[in-house]
Amino acid sequence: MLRAIFLLFACQLTGEILHRLTGLALPGSVIGMLLLLAWLTLVPRERPTLTAVTSWLTAHLAVMFVPAAVGLIEEGDILAAQGIGLVVATVTSTVLTMAVTAIVFRWALGRFVPLDDANTGEKSA
Repeated sequence: MLRAIFLLFACQLTGEILHRLTGLALPGSVIGMLLLLAWLTLVPRERPTLTAVTSWLTAHLAVMFVPAAVGLIEEGDILAAQGIGLVVATVTSTVLTMAVTAIVFRWALGRFVPLDDANTGEKSA
């Protein structure tokens, strides 16, 4: 189990180092995930252990948000002054993201799935 946790941290750290050294437009965490994907492709025996660790981390994900919540509480004055603007910006960006996602999905559905397949769920001959 410790080996799998070390693998996650090593990929994350390597991705951050590569990001800072090369100046790639990808965040270090994304580079780290690509490194992890490459590692799992080359060494498939790591998958069961990594699955157990990531399942545990996902089950306890709420605990990982505690530091962020405490940080928000520490910024009470700023939130009191700018809270309305933050809520409006968050709601607006969420609604826009959902609308654009729905429009792109409908476009892709019409472009890549024939009309009879989309309505009936059956494959045409």
